[in-house]
Amino acid sequence: MRLTTKGRFAVTAMIDLALRETHGPVTLAGISQRQKISLSYLEQLFGKLRRFNIVESTRGPGGGYTLARKSNEISVADIIVAVDEPIDATQCGGKGNCHADEDNHGRCMTHDLWTNLNAKMVEYLSSVSLRDLVQQQEGRGVVLHDLRPKKIRSDVIKADKTAEVVAAKKEVIAKRPLVNSVFNLAQQN
Repeated sequence: MRLTTKGRFAVTAMIDLALRETHGPVTLAGISQRQKISLSYLEQLFGKLRRFNIVESTRGPGGGYTLARKSNEISVADIIVAVDEPIDATQCGGKGNCHADEDNHGRCMTHDLWTNLNAKMVEYLSSVSLRDLVQQQEGRGVVLHDLRPKKIRSDVIKADKTAEVVAAKKEVIAKRPLVNSVFNLAQQN
């Protein structure tokens, strides 16, 4: 099997997405920054993933990508196939480079070995779900940082400032000496 960077990057980006999507759509720029993958390369990969109904996109402010299906319904094989990654260890695969004799019906001597290996790899990659990989990362203690700025409500700020002003006035009043007459009160101010 020749798993190139295309397949590895697609799986890595999908793990990143699945880890963070509970906070809303995940931007490709964020994945690019965290995983050190070219943004234009991610755009190509996610276009293919979207066509295979693995991810969905949301446009506009606060937009990004989310999973189109539950993470336990997406296998690693689904991701690799979606980005056109070949799962073929035979290296001949009908390309005419098998170097077989005419008696062998166009197959090299090791063709069956590599065909069986392909079947085992596809079987294994089909058995591993995106959810399995997310749980593995969570078990390793991956810390998520919410990169989206939180909205600060103006009514909370006003309430906080009002509370500060009231507390400051109470402090000033508490520091004043007790005045026992109107005349002394006038002299104090």
